[in-house]
Amino acid sequence: MLRNFWCIFTITFLTAVMFPWVVLTMLATFSANTGMWWVQKVWSRAMIGASGATLEVVSGQQHLVPGRPVIFLCNHQSTLDIPVLFLALWPVRFRFVAKKVVKYVPVLGWFIWLAGFVFIDRGRTRAAIESLDKAGEKIRQGISIALFPEGTRSETGLVLPFKKGPFMLALKAGVPIVPVTIVGTERVMPKNSWNITPGPVKVMIGAPIEVKPFADDREGLMKTVRDVIIDQSLALGGKGGDKQLVIARSKDAAREQQSEASA
Repeated sequence: MLRNFWCIFTITFLTAVMFPWVVLTMLATFSANTGMWWVQKVWSRAMIGASGATLEVVSGQQHLVPGRPVIFLCNHQSTLDIPVLFLALWPVRFRFVAKKVVKYVPVLGWFIWLAGFVFIDRGRTRAAIESLDKAGEKIRQGISIALFPEGTRSETGLVLPFKKGPFMLALKAGVPIVPVTIVGTERVMPKNSWNITPGPVKVMIGAPIEVKPFADDREGLMKTVRDVIIDQSLALGGKGGDKQLVIARSKDAAREQQSEASA
């Protein structure tokens, strides 16, 4: 109980104090990278520490090359995945693709906008495609992008089917996909819960996957990336996933799979 209170207090306090400072720093220096340094090296480390998690990047750090634009695709199990990725993928200063609604959150939304994150409106197909086009433009400018292709957090720890959007973006941008796997965050900070349980969090960064050979085979690209993430999950002691369930064919597909897995 005390750990939960301390975690909530630390996250709330540091976010409330640090993000206004980060926004002011970015405005003063005209540099988004200044803010990203604070978020990746200071805020993220504090968030992970407050939860009692211990972060270990098991392998793949050689695949992190600053200045080389790539698309990081990662499994998603917890809100803690965001600071974990920020810290684990350092020194690459990347941007997330975020839900449009986050744009309107005071201070945090200002930071995300100033830092050049890409907002996506999942409720409107045309707007979502336009958002992916904007993300592609950032990648062509040399900025790496990170996405969670499952589109939601897994409640079971299994890797869920993937959405098509991230792979449309990768094929349009023509840059490699780097598969990243996180294991342990679902135990430390479960979805929709403040029941914090300190423990290890492990990350594995896969080798870049070139997209050009998959120009006419998006589903093949999706399966290749997902298989790597599943294999990495198993190697880290995670639950892996069903390699046959590649594509989330409807909005309810992920929810259905999680219900079946829990039955």
